[in-house]
Amino acid sequence: MELQELVVRAKKGDEAAFYELMQLHKIRLYRIALSYLRNSDDAVEALQEVTYRAFRSIRKVKEPQYFTTWLTRILLNYYNDELKKRKRVLVSDDFISLMGAEHQSNWLEVEEVIGKLEPKIRQVIELKYVHDFKIKEIADILECPEGTVKTWLNKGLKDLRGQLGEKGELGYA
Repeated sequence: MELQELVVRAKKGDEAAFYELMQLHKIRLYRIALSYLRNSDDAVEALQEVTYRAFRSIRKVKEPQYFTTWLTRILLNYYNDELKKRKRVLVSDDFISLMGAEHQSNWLEVEEVIGKLEPKIRQVIELKYVHDFKIKEIADILECPEGTVKTWLNKGLKDLRGQLGEKGELGYA
């Protein structure tokens, strides 16, 4: 069954359609949660909370084709709620793969630099380079213009390069 049709059915109260939607998205959501929360148990808890929040507000989905974006937004909002509770920065271990072998020994330094980035900039970098979201998708998730996402992305990468030393050291900008 097509995703949009499932969303329409779920909005009308079809619990089986909602369950199928969550089954289709659970692996991607889990991976995103794991990269942000860096703990399997926390990622599973996040998935449970996202499922609950999505079920509770499924009728608010305006455009069925954006269901995945809507669901990812719920996950990021949950992450931000948790971040506020913990009052500390959580950065994905997966980000290290973007920097190459020369930075693996300096991961603590990189993690510290990433932790100093503004939350929106940090989210843009993670969504783009860890989860392979397109600029347009990131803009939809964060509810901001694509130009703003590009600006935050460039600023974040520039800040990372500047903090880590040699220009272009990260190898992906």
